[in-house]
Amino acid sequence: MDASLFYLYAIFGAWVALCGWWRFPNPAPRTPLPEPSHNASMLLRVRCPAKVNLFLSVGPKDARNYHPLRTIFQAIELSDTLLIRDGEDRHVVDCDDPEVPDDNTVTKALRLLSEVLPLPRLHVTIEKRIPAESGLGGGSSNAAGMIRAAQRIAGLTIPDGELKGIAEAIGMDVPFFLLGGQARAEGYGERLTALPDPEPVWLAVARPSVGCKTAQAYARLDAINRDWRPFSEEDVLYNDFERVAPTECTKFIEKMGELGARDAALTGSGSAVFGRFDSGDAAKTAAERLEDDCQARTWVTRYLGRSESLRIDE
Repeated sequence: MDASLFYLYAIFGAWVALCGWWRFPNPAPRTPLPEPSHNASMLLRVRCPAKVNLFLSVGPKDARNYHPLRTIFQAIELSDTLLIRDGEDRHVVDCDDPEVPDDNTVTKALRLLSEVLPLPRLHVTIEKRIPAESGLGGGSSNAAGMIRAAQRIAGLTIPDGELKGIAEAIGMDVPFFLLGGQARAEGYGERLTALPDPEPVWLAVARPSVGCKTAQAYARLDAINRDWRPFSEEDVLYNDFERVAPTECTKFIEKMGELGARDAALTGSGSAVFGRFDSGDAAKTAAERLEDDCQARTWVTRYLGRSESLRIDE
């Protein structure tokens, strides 16, 4: 061996002996996480209920160029369902409605959840019943359902602050669907106060052929002068978006009254309308008339209590 090369190896060996090896120090030890609680035949059926807004008052844009809200959410029985099974080499999300894009609120939730929970690969099927562009919160409810299911699968609870960040990153309605039942919301819809479960109420929900895109509805609302209405102490339906809703929506509200609803309103930014009825039979009769006379899509549904709206079946 060449003498200079011999001396080079000798110097390197001495350096290794002093320093231990040519590497960075080990990172601080991490607390091991529990193994995910799943098995090969895992199947969760997750209820993802729709919501109606019993009260919705929209404030003027703030310094962040967002609209603060005052609203009362109520979960209802009309629901999507998530079917969650063991996956194979990657997460897969599919849906029985071809109108739902491949990149949706459930795929976004899974990406965020995979960063904080030890999840196995999952196959998620979304069974859609809640119509899009209707103000019923279907996409947000689907995301919340995925968040609730992921914590059960992992056997872990995400800390409140982190959970809030994940939910709000997907949509401002998502935190409500993690709470369920009835709630008062302020801020941008994320500051929630749980309210007691009300007495059961039957609803007829009707959607006209026209949908409502949220951004366009807000733009139309910004174009008119209006006051920012405070919460009412009475159980009275109110929605600012009725000022700018398509005429089909306002006609449905009037028709609900003619068909025996004690009151009726738009939900969210539309286009779905709901009426409150004294019985399920009365709601069913009204829904049938709206289908026949107005070519509406209709559903007969009811208020859900908090525990009902958060149900997961195994």
